[in-house]
Amino acid sequence: MRRILNDLKILILANLWIVPVLAGLVGALFYFVAPPPPMHARMATGTETGGYHTFAKQLQAELAEHGFELELVTSSGSRENLQKLNDDEVELAMVQSGQELSLSPEQRETLIGLGVMYKEPLWLFVGNKTKYEQFADLKKLRLGIGSAQSGTQAVTQALFEANQITPDLYPKNWQHIGGSKALDALLEGKLDAAFFIGPAENNLVQRLAASEQVRLVGLRRSEAYLARLPYLSRVEVSEGMLNMAQNVPTENITTLGPVATLVAGESFHPSLTPLILEAARTVLENGSLLDPAGNYPARPPRSLNTLSEAEYYYDKGLPILQRYLPFRIASLADRYIILAIPLLVLLFPLFKAIGPIYQWRIRARIYRWYKHLREIDQQLYKGRLSSSLDEEIARLERLEDELARVEVPLSYSSELYELHMHLRYMIDRLIAYKQRTTDEGQVG
Repeated sequence: MRRILNDLKILILANLWIVPVLAGLVGALFYFVAPPPPMHARMATGTETGGYHTFAKQLQAELAEHGFELELVTSSGSRENLQKLNDDEVELAMVQSGQELSLSPEQRETLIGLGVMYKEPLWLFVGNKTKYEQFADLKKLRLGIGSAQSGTQAVTQALFEANQITPDLYPKNWQHIGGSKALDALLEGKLDAAFFIGPAENNLVQRLAASEQVRLVGLRRSEAYLARLPYLSRVEVSEGMLNMAQNVPTENITTLGPVATLVAGESFHPSLTPLILEAARTVLENGSLLDPAGNYPARPPRSLNTLSEAEYYYDKGLPILQRYLPFRIASLADRYIILAIPLLVLLFPLFKAIGPIYQWRIRARIYRWYKHLREIDQQLYKGRLSSSLDEEIARLERLEDELARVEVPLSYSSELYELHMHLRYMIDRLIAYKQRTTDEGQVG
């Protein structure tokens, strides 16, 4: 055992050169590896009573289970959310599809679509005593078209413009009002009709569906609208879908609507993409009244740039490591694996060189003695040692004593013993040469 430990000690000492090399490579790995993604982000939602905020609170709770803090920032709606993204006030925002088209190409280029979260139907509720048969009838009504700069107004404006009704042609009885204010005005009889946007489960929509004072009507000519406004989608609402007790709607209707899109800004860390999307999938996994289970999140609109991380998620799901490990650990492993591969490529030849270098180092401890023996042999041949024979013999005997203290692994002992023999041979040779020189001097 003692011999084995001694051989191991010699092996380690002979290869100490690899320690600084490894330290340098590992240091380079830590230096060049990307920093870990932040575990905090800000998200612009909308008003606290809106569908965006409701969804964001559910997403916030799900992300908190993974140690991620999502800070919710309320706003007036999609347009303000886009502005906050462009101003880098938030990293994420809920945006109504089509709103990004109002931005300049330069502004839109900085935005990233992570995915569609759910449909946002456009609901048209009219008073029970109000006569309404077609879109043109709205010109005669006191109509709530959505508050200024809101997503509701953006969609209604697009529908009106498709009917060649531009803002400068709006009747005076149309009001820029939406949300809870429009609901109250409609129920109080101050409006004849009003547009609303939101999921079927939205509290505001459900309040209207439960009211006997208003009725829900559909939008005709949906194909014509979709051909002109491709960012909208058709929404089929079956009889009684919103409220079975009140049987709202009273028949199958068709409406239109944008989709709620999760959009990221330039400061968003791409590595967070699978974490955010998987949390959204968990929140939306059971579907809704109008969205079948498992349909969302879905790929973002083509009008927005996408990340390769999002494409991978929609094609293959979570990255392999994140399927089995917590996000923080999987993210850390992902970053280091990328750089660890070239590190291993460099280490392979280094470790492969350990054997030959070890052999060279051990043999060097033996062979360096032969240099002096060769010098003595050459001086003997040239006859230059006559005056220093005693000195050389004494020196070789000291070397022989030093050589006895040299330690080499057992597998190299034969070479060490050969050196002992050669050293003793040279000492005996010098002694014989000295005796012969002395005898020749006495005869002379």
